[in-house]
Amino acid sequence: MSEPIRFYFRGAVHEVHDAAPTQTVLQHLREDLHCTGTKEGCAEGDCGACTVLVGALGADGQLQVKAVNSCIQLTPTLDGKALFTVEDMQQQDGALHPVQQALVECHGSQCGFCTPGFAMSLWGMYLKQDGKRAERKEIDDCLSGNLCRCTGYRPIIDAARRMTELPKVKFDADRVASQLAALRRDALAVYSAHGQTFMAPRTLDELIQLRAANPQATLLAGSTDVGLWITKQMRELNNIIYLGHVDALNFVRMNEGMLEIGAGVSLEQAYAALCEHYPEELGELRQRFASLPIRNAGTLGGNVANGSPIGDSMPWMIALGAELVLCGAAGERVLALEDFYLDYMKKDLAADEFVLAMRVPLRRADVAFRTYKLAKRFDQDISAVCAAFAFTLDGGVIADARIAFGGMAGTPKRASIAESLLKGRSWDEAALADAMRALQQDYAPLSDMRASSEYRMKTAQNLLRRYWLETRIDAPLAADAVNAFACRA
Repeated sequence: MSEPIRFYFRGAVHEVHDAAPTQTVLQHLREDLHCTGTKEGCAEGDCGACTVLVGALGADGQLQVKAVNSCIQLTPTLDGKALFTVEDMQQQDGALHPVQQALVECHGSQCGFCTPGFAMSLWGMYLKQDGKRAERKEIDDCLSGNLCRCTGYRPIIDAARRMTELPKVKFDADRVASQLAALRRDALAVYSAHGQTFMAPRTLDELIQLRAANPQATLLAGSTDVGLWITKQMRELNNIIYLGHVDALNFVRMNEGMLEIGAGVSLEQAYAALCEHYPEELGELRQRFASLPIRNAGTLGGNVANGSPIGDSMPWMIALGAELVLCGAAGERVLALEDFYLDYMKKDLAADEFVLAMRVPLRRADVAFRTYKLAKRFDQDISAVCAAFAFTLDGGVIADARIAFGGMAGTPKRASIAESLLKGRSWDEAALADAMRALQQDYAPLSDMRASSEYRMKTAQNLLRRYWLETRIDAPLAADAVNAFACRA
């Protein structure tokens, strides 16, 4: 039996009965609710014109509000949540919100098409900071998912500072949380319309049973990839199993020298936890992985399960020796992440299985770990090459070498020939030169819109040289002193 989609919107519970399960939140806002303040710019989560805030109850019962791209989020995923759009910013007396007032005062809008998205991203930061002034790095990260072709960003950044100087506006999070508590479901919810069914299990057992009974159904987590199947590839999806309400997939814990991350943990939460253990090694990658709205919505488990050859999570996880926990009707099994990828978009995954968790080894003093990303833009861009190195060094001798690249093959792939040449050798320039040459045997990269095969190979070799400059025993150099080597072609 189909149940309606219920979410908190404009101070009341809103129900949806006849929207297609693949309808996006943006489509529902503009076409059904006639809330046209939220704009469509790209329909793929890149430009930020469609940014909205979505609130959900955390494990502690407190409201958690995050900015997401409504153009790739599906309407049924709003069930049990709260949706806020730019129209919600107007105060009861008609006054502008401090975010809006600051944009006006600082001339942060020109053509205005992107402005609602910027306002929503800034509102999200305003709530997170509780009205306190943010640092420039926080502002840049907040706005990483919003593109503007008019103002040049400086006035918008000025507005991000100015908004905290204006009289503070209170957000009644407790009232929203109480509404969401009343909407919470404790068991499987099924929504059917237009010949499709959207299934939202709550427990791991429900998920296992649903997957076994529906092996052809599309598994949906953060929708940052599946959303594009709908909006760009115009795919007609089969039935959908939504993972976003399964609490058993949402955990971060340490166990036997590993950091275990549930498949349902968002990219933002996952990288925050990982950066507590690898702050320098993963700090920049976390910022550059994607925009904040994408990291808020997407999951690390989804990124790994998708297995794109240009995904940024897999190379460094493979280099560290990460493991996957897979789950199905027969139980759980564990395998090395590098063994999960068999061929282009082909994985060692049974029809009834799904990714339950990732296990990432914790820091070891004898392992020199680095990861680097090369892309055309610093923020919010897909990698041309993503490299990761984790060498176990014993007094300058390489006891073990793990090298992994993304963008160099049809899957995220280790450089087995280069690794074998390095093991047992001194980490010197001769060993480096041999390994750089060996990369030409390990990989035969393709040319595409992001980079030529020649560029990929040359920069991959230069990234290995950069790693050597940063980790060699005799004269280690700071990373900022060797950046030029990464880009030399």
